[in-house]
Amino acid sequence: MSQLAGKAISYWIASTSHAPNFPSLTNDTLVDVAIVGGGIAGITAGILLKRAGKNVALLEADQIATGVSGHTTAKVTSLHQLVYAQLIKSVGEERARIYANSNQTAIERVAKFVEEEKIDCDFSRTSAYTFAETTETLNDIHSEVEAAVKLGLPASFVTETSLPFAIAGAVKFDNQAQFHARKYLLHLAKLIAGNGSYVFENTRVLNVEEGNPSRVVTATGIVRARDVIIATNAPILDQGLFFAKNYAKRSYIVAARIDRAKAPQGMYIGTSNDYYSIRTTPAPDGGLLLLVGGGGHKVGTVTDTQERYLKLEAYVRSRFGVEEFEYRWSTQDMVSFDQLPYIGKVAPFSNHLYVATGFSLWGMSKGTLAGMLLSDLILGIDNPWLKLYDSTRATPFVTVESLKNNLEVGFHWVGDRLKGLENSSFADVEREEGKLLTINGHKIAAYRDEQGQIHAVSATCTHLGCIVNWNSAEKSWDCPCHGGRFSCDGKVLHGPPVKNLKRYKA
Repeated sequence: MSQLAGKAISYWIASTSHAPNFPSLTNDTLVDVAIVGGGIAGITAGILLKRAGKNVALLEADQIATGVSGHTTAKVTSLHQLVYAQLIKSVGEERARIYANSNQTAIERVAKFVEEEKIDCDFSRTSAYTFAETTETLNDIHSEVEAAVKLGLPASFVTETSLPFAIAGAVKFDNQAQFHARKYLLHLAKLIAGNGSYVFENTRVLNVEEGNPSRVVTATGIVRARDVIIATNAPILDQGLFFAKNYAKRSYIVAARIDRAKAPQGMYIGTSNDYYSIRTTPAPDGGLLLLVGGGGHKVGTVTDTQERYLKLEAYVRSRFGVEEFEYRWSTQDMVSFDQLPYIGKVAPFSNHLYVATGFSLWGMSKGTLAGMLLSDLILGIDNPWLKLYDSTRATPFVTVESLKNNLEVGFHWVGDRLKGLENSSFADVEREEGKLLTINGHKIAAYRDEQGQIHAVSATCTHLGCIVNWNSAEKSWDCPCHGGRFSCDGKVLHGPPVKNLKRYKA
């Protein structure tokens, strides 16, 4: 087993407080709006609603901004790889312009928060690029530039960048932004708490019941609210079938120390299937970290995830000439089949439950616009973005990608149960290995740690019953059906499941 470089933690989390910043829920609470999920969508909605005079309770299962928002590349941009030419074809120029304008508006909303609240979060304006290294995807670059210009975006075509290697061409967007996501979100969360509003950490929501008022149920208390926002990346409620309208994609990031003289200026993302995402960020000691991401795949379909990190390390060494890796981490997001997020009511018949999901790897801008749109919906303010992002819109289930995804879900639900039907033993599991076993008719997910201790849990995901798969780099059990993730001891790491895996004695 190869040794991976760097600390296994997101830089955004490692460079901020590990102590709880807010209390857990211990008593029943009554507010105007409850928000489930302490990431960028929930916090943005929360601060806007509080400013509008609403009492808000924000509930986070772990700590604020330690989920998807704490594992981002933290690019705040309307350049989403290659999307605008495709959107003009699929939804028309008028709707594509709404997508462009809403994401641009989200950038300015972040910038305004930073300015208004004097947030120390390494916010800086910079250019964003989608680049093609060869002529193979150069036509796509030209089409994207043409589409973006038509929609009024700050786009241009360039053939030279500050990357230390040649490119065939790139889309360049001016006046985009980057920041330290967790510093930004922690600051905003602290502004929500107080004067009748609350932020609760380490408070996992188990269920939400719509009513008058609605009830947000946790193990330690109930929050009652007129309106409830579900902003957990993958919605914890199955209403709306959002688990079937998106698929969960996982990707990897390494952070390496780089000399300023050799560092690229701006934010970058490639165009090939095996693309890389590149940016830099200031280090606390005054140095500079190079962040390079890639290696994406559908959650739960890759066991040897260490190989993804090793490939990233090799790319960074060869392209940027650096050797010292300080951090490595992974993340995941819900990818919408039509590339548009779902923002609005949980279901057509719902009056007080709202959702935001399907940010498709661009959560800093889409999560911000989701918070803006949701706060407008609750406040009764007309918003021209609603029709495009309407969460109850007709969903393109019958597309090649959606059919393939849902066929794969069915295959895993049935096929994974047929694996290893013969009885096996914990003795079959090597040190630092995760393995699916069948013991006395039970499907068990077993991991043997470095000390030789077995960690045994049910292999059946508590969401909809699929069989989990081992993730070697993260030492986790990941569900290939809808993206749920569990620690080796069965603790929920990522929704939609809210219940831990059953533990077994080895």
